[in-house]
Amino acid sequence: MSDRRDIDIAFLRQRLEDRRADISAHSNHSEDYRKPVELDQQAVGRLSRMDALQDQQMHLEQERRRAAELDRIEKTLARIEHADYGFCHNCGEEIEKKRLEFDPTTPLCVDCAAHVKHS
Repeated sequence: MSDRRDIDIAFLRQRLEDRRADISAHSNHSEDYRKPVELDQQAVGRLSRMDALQDQQMHLEQERRRAAELDRIEKTLARIEHADYGFCHNCGEEIEKKRLEFDPTTPLCVDCAAHVKHS
């Protein structure tokens, strides 16, 4: 468990677990939309192949983003378990409480995040 006493670890963990479940549900729901597009000669009038391909690409990108968010969530839950949560990966200082409440998966303090963004 994290050494941070100023943040509600149990609440943040529950938020992360709820978000993970939500992402998994969306991923399962959209699985059919990510399958390869087949040209159905009878359906061409209803939906063009171009529209189907564009729709498929949109769902693939959404899935890529969900996978990236799931990865961040898993890494954050691991940091909570190993008492590393709430401390900047770069400088080791505490990450501001409000920053963690806004985005519990953030691994950097404001200063280090700004430095990375400008690099």
